[in-house]
Amino acid sequence: MRRHASHRRQKPGSRAGRLGALAGVVLMLAGLVSALGCGRAWVARTELPALTPVTSTEVLDAEGRLLRAFTVEDGRWRLAADPSGVDPRLIDMLIAYEDKRFYSHHGIDPLAMLRATAQAVRHGEIISGGSTLTMQVARLLEESGTGSWRGKLRQIRVALALEAQLSKADILSLYLTLAPYGGNIEGVRAAARIWFDKEPERLTPAQAALLVVLPQSPESRRPDRHPEAAKAARAAALARFVRAGIITQDDADAAVREPLPRKRHVFPALAPHLTARLYRAAPDLPVLHTTIKASLQASLERLAEQALAGRDPQSSVAIMVADHQSGAVLATVGSGGWDRAGGFIDMTRALRSPGSTLKPLIYALAFDEGLAHPETLVDDRPTAFGSYAPQNFDGMYRGELRASEALQLSLNIPAVALTKAIGPTRLIAALRQCGAQTALPGNEAPGLAVALGGLGMSLEGLMQVYMTLARGGTPLPLHYLVQETPRESREVVSAANAWQVGHILAGLIPPEGQPIGKIAYKTGTSYGHRDTWALGFDGRYTVGIWLGRPDGTPVPGAFGADVAAPLLFDVFQRIAQQTTPLPPPPPDVLLVENAALPAPLQRFRPRESAFATQVNAPKITFPPDGATLLLDDAPLTVRVQDGGPPFAVLIDGKPVIIGVHRREIPLPSPPDGRTFLSVIDATGRSDRVQIGITTAP
Repeated sequence: MRRHASHRRQKPGSRAGRLGALAGVVLMLAGLVSALGCGRAWVARTELPALTPVTSTEVLDAEGRLLRAFTVEDGRWRLAADPSGVDPRLIDMLIAYEDKRFYSHHGIDPLAMLRATAQAVRHGEIISGGSTLTMQVARLLEESGTGSWRGKLRQIRVALALEAQLSKADILSLYLTLAPYGGNIEGVRAAARIWFDKEPERLTPAQAALLVVLPQSPESRRPDRHPEAAKAARAAALARFVRAGIITQDDADAAVREPLPRKRHVFPALAPHLTARLYRAAPDLPVLHTTIKASLQASLERLAEQALAGRDPQSSVAIMVADHQSGAVLATVGSGGWDRAGGFIDMTRALRSPGSTLKPLIYALAFDEGLAHPETLVDDRPTAFGSYAPQNFDGMYRGELRASEALQLSLNIPAVALTKAIGPTRLIAALRQCGAQTALPGNEAPGLAVALGGLGMSLEGLMQVYMTLARGGTPLPLHYLVQETPRESREVVSAANAWQVGHILAGLIPPEGQPIGKIAYKTGTSYGHRDTWALGFDGRYTVGIWLGRPDGTPVPGAFGADVAAPLLFDVFQRIAQQTTPLPPPPPDVLLVENAALPAPLQRFRPRESAFATQVNAPKITFPPDGATLLLDDAPLTVRVQDGGPPFAVLIDGKPVIIGVHRREIPLPSPPDGRTFLSVIDATGRSDRVQIGITTAP
């Protein structure tokens, strides 16, 4: 026990020392009298300290494993402990070592007290305090010293009051929570984690013995700083436990040889962005029980670091995994590590441009409103929507093709045309109905640019969109805490049309080496290569990936299909050994070829086109189809009949002039050889000829 330091300390055995010891005897006897029932009123009037000490907030995974803990005041680790969560052998050792009659006394042990008093009189100073575990709890609750007779009397009084109000298990819980273990470690659970990297549920005899002897001299017996003192104290305790019949001599011999921990382990800090957010929202809750799976979370944090290896050190990554059947988030990685630039920013919640990732919802809405079907023919031609003239990512145009192909190829013109038909406001409303937050530049009304990523969205929001499609068109909010019970919202699109989109996305060619048709996925790259995305789902799980720089600087050459898609499939492999099959088509799905569709669905026509004045399709009158022209570096003049201006002219699928109103259109001389020449009018109708070009006679 610690002794009171004083400049006027008396020598042991001196007259003054014996008088002081005698005074201590009187106080000891007063405690004994109280214990025998003569001081019940005195005990009843005791003002007790708070009996629920502040403990570290613990954030647990779905199976109760520790993801992260937060220190209490002064940076101390103090985890709430209960005897039921501690190795029974440690409890037995503790009782034998500290307080043999713990279960029979009422706060003080008269025999131990008399022994301590006799020693004090004989030596003129305190040799042993005779403290019970309950008295030690009293001292720990009030953070009082151990060497003062006045302090000892206070501990006796509080111990008696504690025994009157609490059970033995409650008192043990307080000791196991508050006992000091060196440095900023308090309580047996924090000690077991820091010294042995484990919970104290199952300990070796050597580990249990060390945790029993450390609180008596927590600094001088610290195994990382004073290993010899720790080893000697552990050996002495093990010998006592053999005599008490708690362990065998063989167990003790093996325990003596067991190495001491030579360094402190760090507490786990999985899902740091999420756990910090949850802690900030509820700092007073002792336990936050999340839906996260610790093993998957740890695996994906390692994968995130590997994905950034060798890349721009300013780049980051975000990964999310959710069970779309329940809405539970199983893993969330906010960055590639705290040591990277911007690593403290949670990129699962940062607003970024979603690029092409909204196209699946656009098509689902168009299918739902009867504007198109996967087999509907749509035009991919240079088109101006008022002053907005989007182009495809590769600068090429495919002409007329099926809607399903347009979605798989992620073509921009059909997506914008469908968005114009359903209305950008309807698209924004559907996004928010899915549970996603959206941010428009300057809070302006949504325009057609939203179809191609002209708004701000987070990975978390995009997860909500893809979960809605995976769930057959019915949204379910993501949730992170097990006690939350999210409710389904009203349907965004029908189950049939959500399935159609999923079926189209499952037909995309996956990264090399991955099976086809197992995962429905879509990639996206925002303007200037600032954001790279991949989102996908199987029959149970939805996964989202973002790659880029937190500061929004472009990353040249980064494409969703090349960078994020392989990472998406790696994540699915880590979720389970086999993907969950995608669902079969609902009974009302219309699975027919284009020719069997109703006439209005065979070709997509904007609603306003039904009321437009009918004009014949454009016709190229010169050059005629099949002609060979000798140009000799002269311009080629194209003549157009019928059709409605403005016109666009394409050579081999690439636009060379857009928005011209003349019907005689001079063009730069094409290269020698066979060339396809196309003209498209304002309504999207076209004509095409194949010609030969030569510059030599």
